[in-house]
Amino acid sequence: MKSVDRNRLFIASCLALLVTSMTFAIRSKIESEFGGYGLTKEEIGWAFGPAFWGFTLAMFAGGLIIDIVKTKTVVWAAFIFHLVGICVLLTARDAEMLFLSNIFIGLGNGSVEASLNPMIATLYPKNKTKMLNRFHVWFPGGIVIGGLLAWVLMDQMNLSWQLLSSLLFIPLALYGFLFFGQSIPETERVSSGVSYKDMLKNVSAPYTIILLITGMILIASIQGWALDFTSTYTQIGILAVLLLIFVEGRIVNKMGLLFPFMLFCMFLTAATELGTNQWINALLEDNGVNPMIILVVVTGIMAVGRYFAGPLVHRLNPSGVLLGSAIISTIGLYWMSMASGPAMTLAAAVVFAIGICYFWPTMLGFVAEYIPESGALGLSILGGAGMVATSLILPMMGESIETAGAQQTIRIMSILPAILTVLFIGLYMYMRNKEKKTL
Repeated sequence: MKSVDRNRLFIASCLALLVTSMTFAIRSKIESEFGGYGLTKEEIGWAFGPAFWGFTLAMFAGGLIIDIVKTKTVVWAAFIFHLVGICVLLTARDAEMLFLSNIFIGLGNGSVEASLNPMIATLYPKNKTKMLNRFHVWFPGGIVIGGLLAWVLMDQMNLSWQLLSSLLFIPLALYGFLFFGQSIPETERVSSGVSYKDMLKNVSAPYTIILLITGMILIASIQGWALDFTSTYTQIGILAVLLLIFVEGRIVNKMGLLFPFMLFCMFLTAATELGTNQWINALLEDNGVNPMIILVVVTGIMAVGRYFAGPLVHRLNPSGVLLGSAIISTIGLYWMSMASGPAMTLAAAVVFAIGICYFWPTMLGFVAEYIPESGALGLSILGGAGMVATSLILPMMGESIETAGAQQTIRIMSILPAILTVLFIGLYMYMRNKEKKTL
């Protein structure tokens, strides 16, 4: 670790995440531009899907092979995927090219998370949740930057969406420069001597979980496919998956089911945060305030909150933070579904921002601190699952916006954090006397 420039690596990591997050803000803005090319909102939701399930593929692959090919290789794979994806995006004019660009961008984004989440945990072993929150400042931070640029360049200066998208090359070049020639440490799992086999076991039911996520990716990648939760076949499938997780996790591997529980929660936290933010333009365009301003406010609050997360996490512990986040998110979304006019919409959005602020990094921090033996694979599966859940929810939300309307769609989405509130109450009670683990 003496030869590692920890500060330079952390800054480079933040810039890599900045590219990831700016793509989210830019997608939120340019979805209306592709409507001008004749695409429906459902088609746009489908074409945006690879940004999320491609993210998942890269995270899963990265988590499985990062200790074999080394972190540096995955970092440079992220750089190449980002470069190709941005170039293809600038030429996209139909659903297929938009779909292809998002595959590469999704793979780049996933490779960033697959390599850098475990690297941050390794660089700061005594402050994992705090530093993961600071690293993830640049997810909402990048959305703020991207949202402001979108508002200035497109809304105020009437410039093209291609010019806006081309600005992604700037942080891309910077993080490539900062990573160039640097020594990157082994992951915490490797340096602590935890075997690859033990890493798999601590995911509890790795093969069932990977099979589940693969099936979700397949559903998300085929246009017109969608999960119907009222279908008997879907319900039987869900029960079968739960049974397989129990059998593989408890009976075969003799492990606890805390990781699968957190995985299910990640489906809901990610869909609540990313699904709503990705459709913010369509959800709030009739509320009398520029949706990009709302997006900037929401993500700006998230960035500040994550930067100062340390004392809150120390006082409440991760499970307490997650419970509070779920309660506030429910209130914020439900209020947003009833809001009309700029003032009420902005106030509801502020409450929603406070609620979702800590979801993503605290979920990762929880696993890093309480299930550290799951290693890079555990963090990759968790983050990837959140993204594939978002890729499933996007076309469903797009169809709901067109049929039921924006406010009803937001009201339906508020059910997700309400479910999380119940789940996190149980988690908080279970974790009250549990100690963090150190490898």
